[in-house]
Amino acid sequence: MMNIDQRFMRRAIELARHGLGNTSPNPMVGAVIVSNGTIIGEGYHRRCGEGHAEVNAVASVNDKSLLKDSTIYVTLEPCSHYGKTPPCSKLIIDSDIPRVVVGSTDPNEKVSGRGINMLREAGVEVITGVLEKECKAINPVFMTAHSYRRPWVTLKWAQSSDGYIDSRLSPSDPPTMFSSPLTKALTHRLRSLHDAIMVGSGTVRADNPALDVREWHGSSPRPVIAGHSGSVPQDCRLLDSPVAPIMLEGNPGPGAIKDYLAALFSEGITSVLVEGGARLLQSFIESGIWDLARVETAPFHACRGVKSPVLGRLPDRQLKIGDNQLYYFSNNPLLWR
Repeated sequence: MMNIDQRFMRRAIELARHGLGNTSPNPMVGAVIVSNGTIIGEGYHRRCGEGHAEVNAVASVNDKSLLKDSTIYVTLEPCSHYGKTPPCSKLIIDSDIPRVVVGSTDPNEKVSGRGINMLREAGVEVITGVLEKECKAINPVFMTAHSYRRPWVTLKWAQSSDGYIDSRLSPSDPPTMFSSPLTKALTHRLRSLHDAIMVGSGTVRADNPALDVREWHGSSPRPVIAGHSGSVPQDCRLLDSPVAPIMLEGNPGPGAIKDYLAALFSEGITSVLVEGGARLLQSFIESGIWDLARVETAPFHACRGVKSPVLGRLPDRQLKIGDNQLYYFSNNPLLWR
């Protein structure tokens, strides 16, 4: 049976999810303030650079005199440092809130227990680990990026039912469309949820992709090109991107993946969507450094062309969209297995 702390933390988790797609590189966080068993304030982090969940929750309380006898439930440890906004731990102390219930500690090295310590040193009662697994699962990207100091990696490709990612025999052939209009829109949604999008230099030469978000509402990820900059055509569309592409030099084999991701993390990238080509995707698979793969399979044979990457495992989930199948593979314990 769910106890009272779990019940209000569950509500904080619901609030946190409203920030999906808008908070990166910050996490999604929800906060609920309760006095005498009644919710008197709620808030969530709406957008990076704006008020944190605790700030919005305190601001929503009409009768501030109730705060001195209240509990604030927060899905993630309140911050303790000055960034774009002041520390939330200080706000809680200054608001005379006597009790704080935290879902998960913050793995960011700027916080990492310091927020909890600040509260306790000020005499605030702090309870931790309430629905911890569920609270961490809200932010798999943030948790992974700051726990392993690398971006979250999503692998994505579309293929024929007989396992070809590209059926062209020459660069002059038109590309085969494996995606339907609906799955294409879902791909653009997926792009909007990532900080960066990566392809190999060979894909740039063959497809001249834009890699932006057009079929969904949201921001376009920053383009990343892996390979040799000298082989990238100067008239390619990525060089006209509103944000300058990141060029990762060198042979994109499995041994290069760790260095690639370290370079992206140093640029503030916390998530990257890898869209191809087959060689780059296979390098990520062989390196073992990836978190989620989404493979779309069209309902027809190609019979020729470039073979698809091989994951060598069964999917964890699958979804039928029209005549196409989407298969999802997890390589991260924060996701369903």
